[in-house]
Amino acid sequence: MMLSDHLTSSMEVALEETCRELPNGGDHESRKVIDEQLLAAAEAGHITLDKLRAAALRGFPSEAKAARE
Repeated sequence: MMLSDHLTSSMEVALEETCRELPNGGDHESRKVIDEQLLAAAEAGHITLDKLRAAALRGFPSEAKAARE
């Protein structure tokens, strides 16, 4: 799948925002999992920033919630 510059930028924003929600900003493995989730979401046609954010958080809901508290 060829990713547009806009989609790539949106995926980067979703990745960074999600990692900020994780304890210690997320480790390498967490970033890798999030990246894979973002690619899968984009391939499925979920290309808006809101949908990418939701896809990125899908694997880490409890960690992200704990980091906000």
